[in-house]
Formats: sequence, C-alpha cells, structure tokens
Amino acid sequence: QVQLVESGGGLVQPGGSLRLSCAASGSIFAIYAMGWYRQAPGKQRELVADISSIGITNYADSVKGRFTISRDNGKNTVYLQMNSLKPEDTAVYYCNVALPTKGYWGQGTQVTVSS
Repeated sequence: QVQLVESGGGLVQPGGSLRLSCAASGSIFAIYAMGWYRQAPGKQRELVADISSIGITNYADSVKGRFTISRDNGKNTVYLQMNSLKPEDTAVYYCNVALPTKGYWGQGTQVTVSS
C-alpha cells in the first residue's frame, strides 16, 4: 500500500508564488517518474510537469519559465515551485508517482490565483 500526501496549496494573488509538496510513503522499493497534474473546473486533467528518476524534467508550455519541479529521492518527495502565478493557473493540483507495479495519485490540493 502506498500513500501520497500533498500540501502547499492555497489562495494567492496574481504574480505570487506557492510551493507544492507530495510525499510518498508505504511499500516503496523504487519510484520511476513523479509528476504534477492539474484540473480546472470543466476541463480535463492535464500534465503540468514531471521528473524522471534521474532528474530529467518536462513542462507544459503554459508553465515553462514559471514553474520548477524537483524531487528528493531520499524522502520520496516531489515539489512544484510555482512563481508568477496567473488566474489561469487556478485548479486542483494532483501529484502522480509511478512505481514498478502501478501509478498512484494524490488526493489533490486546491490552488486559487485571484486578487
């Protein structure tokens, strides 16, 4: 059994910053990719950024230059530093962790960008 605990969401003004964290625990022997997805009301869930086990990163065009994904393999934790936030970044953000057997989703954390 694997559990993912997300934290760091909230309300922020346009231009502000937030840092999301997602910690995995349980029966973990290896983690492949870790990533962040988001889902805005009425829209499909979309990839925001992901990072491979060796640190190769991939970003959605809409967040390039503003968001940074990183991971701490010793803590089984993935982070998403979000800067220069825009109202269109408002969504529920979900972390995803790929293990050798299957992928797991976090419970989601709300990010609201509004003045």
